[in-house]
Parts: sequence; C-alpha cells; structure tokens
Amino acid sequence: MAFPTLETKRLKLIEITHQHLDSIFGILSLEEVTKYYGTDPFVLPAEATKLIDMYHKNYHEKRGIRWGIKLKENQRIIGTIGLNSLQLNNKRAEIGYELHPAFWGNGFASEALKEILDFSFQQLELYRVGAVVYPENEVSLKLLKKLGFTNEGLLRGYIYQNNQSHDTYVLSLLKHEWEESQGE
Repeated sequence: MAFPTLETKRLKLIEITHQHLDSIFGILSLEEVTKYYGTDPFVLPAEATKLIDMYHKNYHEKRGIRWGIKLKENQRIIGTIGLNSLQLNNKRAEIGYELHPAFWGNGFASEALKEILDFSFQQLELYRVGAVVYPENEVSLKLLKKLGFTNEGLLRGYIYQNNQSHDTYVLSLLKHEWEESQGE
C-alpha cells in the first residue's frame, strides 16, 4: 500500500524516512516541543531513528500514520502530524502533532490538521478522531476547540513524563460534526 502524500496551500504532508532524521531529531530534542508531548527530549539521534522505524512499523501494521510536515516554499520539514492508536475496525484514531518553535503561530498546525481530518473522515472513513492534551497546553486546546473538538474530560495521571505523572484532557471530533463544520 503506497503511503498517502497530502497537500495543502503551503504544506506537503509526506512519508517520514531516515533521510529526515536530522529534522526529526532537531525538533524532538527541544524541550519546548516535548514539554507537552508525552516524552522526554531526545538526546541522541538514535532515538529519532527508532521513532522513524516505529512510524513505519505502525503504518505497515495499520496501527498509525505519521506524516512529515514539509513547507512547499523551501522543502524544509517543520514538524510531524498523524494518527495514533488507529483502529480501522472501530473507525477511530487519536491525532498528534508537533512543530518546530520557529514555525509556531503561522497557522501551519491548523492547516495540516484540517487536511488530516479530511483524510481521516473521507478516505479512512473514521467516525471519531480523539486527542489527548495536557491541560497546560492552552494553545493546542484552543486549536482543537476551534476545529470543533469537544473536551470529554480529565484523564488523571495518564502520561508519565519527566519522572512524574501528568493529567490530560481527552477530546474528540465525530465525523458528522466535522462535515457540518465544513458545510458538507
């Protein structure tokens, strides 16, 4: 099965390969990126290699899809976005994403998210896309709510990071809610 490449006005969402190792390591080694990511910052490039291998394994086992977010203007990888915990038979997945801080506040996450949501509901025929977000991650919560996600509640002690347990919110967006918001 060929990896689905997607495009928006400013972005190309592509398969992440080992040729993107430096970009992935450069992004996920930054504490401000991993602060709400559920993992500690990468210290060694081998951690990025292992993550890329996991993306490939999850895709081939139909358990997840992760795209590199590439700027069309300069072909630079600025982050990743994808579906975790993909369950095609149950028609659900969880969305996750991160961007290099140099590209925060430009609407790139929103642009990529909209494309992935369209793909999830139309191509994969999912019924539900969820998100797990730290309560302190106000920017991500605001973005998800703007796109129509509903906060379903607090998961206490759900993620263990930096030697402590963290609460998270669980949010969701259902297919008919997305379609209604897009005027379909």
